[in-house]
Amino acid sequence: MTKADLIDEVSRLAELTRKDSEVIVETIFDSVVRSLRAGDKIEIRGFGSFRTRQRKPRVGRNPKTGDRVEVPAKKIPFFKPSKELKDLVNGEAGAHAPAAPTPAM
Repeated sequence: MTKADLIDEVSRLAELTRKDSEVIVETIFDSVVRSLRAGDKIEIRGFGSFRTRQRKPRVGRNPKTGDRVEVPAKKIPFFKPSKELKDLVNGEAGAHAPAAPTPAM
C-alpha cells in the first residue's frame, strides 16, 4: 500500500474529500516525525510503538573501492508491533479484527 492508496482508503471509508483525507494522513505522518525528532516515543495501542535507537559510530567499507569509511553515530527510527497486530497478521484465534465500516448507499 502506498501513501496515495492510504489517502484513497481514508477518503472512501470516512466519506471525505481526497484533499481532506490527504491533510489527515500528512498530519499524522508529520506528527510522528516531529515526535521522533524530539526524542519522544509514540505508542498506538493495538498497533505498536515508534521510537528512535542510537547507532554507534563505526568504520565501514566502500563496496566499490574497498576503502575504509567513517560512519558517524546516528539515530534511526524503530517500530515495534503490538501483540494484537502480530496476532492479526498471523490470523491467530482470539485476535479481534476491527470491523470494516459498511459503505453507505
